[in-house]
Amino acid sequence: MDVKEASRKSASRSRRVLDSLLLCTGDMEHMDKYMQDKPFVLQLAVWGLRGVTQVILANNPLSGALIMAALYWASPWQGLLGTLGVLASTLTAVIMGQDSAEVSGGLHGFNGMLVSLLMGVFSSAGDWYWWLLLPVCLGSATCVFLFSGLSSVLDRWDLPVAVFPFNTVIILYLLCTGPDNPYFPHHRATPPGALELNGTELIAVEVLRGIPLGVGQIFACGALGPSLLILGAVLLYSPLLATHALLGSAVGTLAGLSTAVRHDLLYSGLSGFNGALGCMAVGGLFFTFSWRTHLFAIASAFLSAYADIALSNLLGTVGLPACSWAATLTVTLMLLQTGSLAAYRIPTHQVMAPERNLHSRSQWEAGNTADTKSTDV
Repeated sequence: MDVKEASRKSASRSRRVLDSLLLCTGDMEHMDKYMQDKPFVLQLAVWGLRGVTQVILANNPLSGALIMAALYWASPWQGLLGTLGVLASTLTAVIMGQDSAEVSGGLHGFNGMLVSLLMGVFSSAGDWYWWLLLPVCLGSATCVFLFSGLSSVLDRWDLPVAVFPFNTVIILYLLCTGPDNPYFPHHRATPPGALELNGTELIAVEVLRGIPLGVGQIFACGALGPSLLILGAVLLYSPLLATHALLGSAVGTLAGLSTAVRHDLLYSGLSGFNGALGCMAVGGLFFTFSWRTHLFAIASAFLSAYADIALSNLLGTVGLPACSWAATLTVTLMLLQTGSLAAYRIPTHQVMAPERNLHSRSQWEAGNTADTKSTDV
């Protein structure tokens, strides 16, 4: 009896630990109920952390905290810019009176964060150049206006606004300033197909190292340790999404190899991040996961990667980066697909963690099967 009682207590303790861990995964909807009567500053922090994870198509404040830790680990200056960007855009949305569900879900924060991070990466004035905070705040706030305007148009086709505001604002900023601007100079982007002066043989280990770096490059992070921490944040939210992130980055690297892009793009992960975004969006997020949508996600990763190479070669001739235009346009195209794949499409406002989407679809199909059997004569 003592042995049975001890095993029962051990099983109960393990169950409580597992339940506690599961509360930290997925969308953490219970956090919203807990924060309803808390001070505005705490609510703003949670909204901002959700906005951080929206960059990687997630919605988990703990994952957002891990990502912010990774950014400060890689570069305190970049971490500061990212924090300022997500707060500026979120506060702008609150002042404008945007939909409270969108604000609390972080949908008005992630574009501003990306704008601030890319301004810091392309700035040739170096770290801790305080004048850069002015365009960071203005650019992040502008994203809210673009998001609000585009959502009224794209909602008609049930399409997400995604990072259209970020891609638009950062290109306009780079066009307005220029490499020789006395106040906000920036580096010129180089086409990935440009010939290398001292081309050497590929280093296989560095190419493999570039696959996890492709996930970190979604946040313009090129360090291995912080990139692995960012991947861990995706894993905390959804193991299925993390798997597709690595798969998409590998596909993007393969696409870069097939078109002989510069070696530094393969080693730094820049050739893989658009593929990662394209694969993640289709592989369980906007489509219910199945073998069909899994193959569809791989195709989306290839298309995103090749489109990124083409756009980078085009825009690079005038010194501009392609950012994430390739993945954004590719995913938008995939969401407009018709035929049998359309049956797996999840309405934009019902998107949750991929595992939750899969469970909800299983329950829906089971309910339909039960209804069919009950009407048989």
